[in-house]
Amino acid sequence: QVQLIESGGGLVQAGGSLRLSCAASGRTFSDYTMAWFRQAPGKEREFVSAIYLSGRNTRYSDSVKGRCTISRDNAKNTVYLQMNSLKPEDTAVYYCAARTSFIYIEDAARYDYWGQGTQVTVSS
Repeated sequence: QVQLIESGGGLVQAGGSLRLSCAASGRTFSDYTMAWFRQAPGKEREFVSAIYLSGRNTRYSDSVKGRCTISRDNAKNTVYLQMNSLKPEDTAVYYCAARTSFIYIEDAARYDYWGQGTQVTVSS
C-alpha cells in the first residue's frame, strides 16, 4: 500500500503561482511513477503531469505545458507540481497518483494509488 497526501492548494489570482506537494508513505517511493491529475466540477478527471522514477523523464498535458514543472525528491518521498501563470480554467481539485509503470501515463484508470486531493481555485 502507498498513502498519498497532497497539500499546497488554495485561492490565487489569475497570473499567480502555487506549488503543490504530495507526500508518500508505505512503500519505496523511488519504485513509483508519480503523476498529477485534476478534476473540475462536472468534468472528467484529466491528466496534468507525470514523472518517472529518477525524475529524468517527465510529461505534461498541452494545457499546462510551459506553465507547470513537476519534480520529485526521492529522499523526502515527495513529488511537487509548480504551477505558474495560473488561469481560471486551472480551477480544479488536484490529485496525486502513483503506479509502477510509465506506459499509458495519461490514463487515470491505470494508477493504483490516489491521494484525497487538494483544491486549487484561480480567480479572474
